[in-house]
Amino acid sequence: MVNRKLILYTLAVINFTHIVDSMLIMPMGDIFIEEFQISAHKYSYLIMSYAFAAFLSSGLGFFFLDSFDRKKALLFTYIGFSVGTFACAFADTYELLVGIRFLTGLFGGFIGALVLSIVSDLYRFKERGAAIGIIFAAFSAASALGIPIGLYLAVMGSWQTPFIVIGSLGLIITLLIFFLFPKMTSHFESVDKSRSMLDTIKTLISDQNQVIALLTGFIIILGHFLIIPFISPYMIKNVGLTQLEISYQFFFGGIATIFSGPLVGRFVDKIGVFKVFLTMLILSTIPTMLIVTLPKSNLVLAVSIVVLFFVTASGRMIPANTLISAAASQENRGSFMSMKSALQQLAIALASLISGLIIFINPAGEFENYPILGILSILILSTTILLIRKLKVAKDN
Repeated sequence: MVNRKLILYTLAVINFTHIVDSMLIMPMGDIFIEEFQISAHKYSYLIMSYAFAAFLSSGLGFFFLDSFDRKKALLFTYIGFSVGTFACAFADTYELLVGIRFLTGLFGGFIGALVLSIVSDLYRFKERGAAIGIIFAAFSAASALGIPIGLYLAVMGSWQTPFIVIGSLGLIITLLIFFLFPKMTSHFESVDKSRSMLDTIKTLISDQNQVIALLTGFIIILGHFLIIPFISPYMIKNVGLTQLEISYQFFFGGIATIFSGPLVGRFVDKIGVFKVFLTMLILSTIPTMLIVTLPKSNLVLAVSIVVLFFVTASGRMIPANTLISAAASQENRGSFMSMKSALQQLAIALASLISGLIIFINPAGEFENYPILGILSILILSTTILLIRKLKVAKDN
């Protein structure tokens, strides 16, 4: 008998390493800008390279992800991701680092889709909110443990050290997947093996519910990530925190969401997706605007505001993803999740590009125009209210 909890928590750990790797570039932004002597615009390319590659691979996975045993697919992509992360430590130029991040993203792009597909296969919709809450708690753990430790290693040693550690940990976890996970082919029963790429596309675009779900996921990530890349650099240059103090906001934010994530998931299961989503969306506007307009401040105030953002921002993600994951039936769930992941990675890449074009560094070394990104983020996210209301749960969830 499949031990669902063992698989669920292993997937959470996989998500943990994946998130730490993708997030670590952002709090280390000031380090990279000074190390490679690059502009804010070029720094945004460093973030965008991984996200754009993940978009390409996830888009490709849309056509064939449901044709493979989910265990084998996860093993292949996770090995590639781990090796790529390890290789980042040996990049000695900005251009080479961008290239390796791109290659790593080609593998990493599949991970999110596979994790959510496996969770959706194992848990019915009525209990999926709590399960996804645990998966999203990996984000909290990454913030509370992974990022602070990574920053500490970067400050005390070198920026290469965190990538060596994450890559090595990923290869160890690969062994757990190999020995602990069973074959995952239950979705084969509902997959039409004779369908072509064109049929796969038609299945998706003919279902208005899935199209709305994908659009919703894209907009949420676009709005969310507009302010994310420059939070840490802004806190250092404009607010006055040190590189090491940046780790406190991730630590306390992560600790807070470790508790709030599963709690929000249970609320989703009990009182409904829309009520929880709307509440968290409205509450998140407060820390968003506080962050982008924060002047020189003390550590406690700065960290408290960022922690509030972590809690409310992750709080809006959980109900949204619970409903989005239920928009597709088991027949094309892997393809749907892959397209969802592709569009969300595209949203991250686009958000990074937009933020890099709007933000600039003034002669004093401070970041300008950050409030514009905060307002734009809120306006974009507000459009998802109507979309969430239109989403429906597919029959076999």
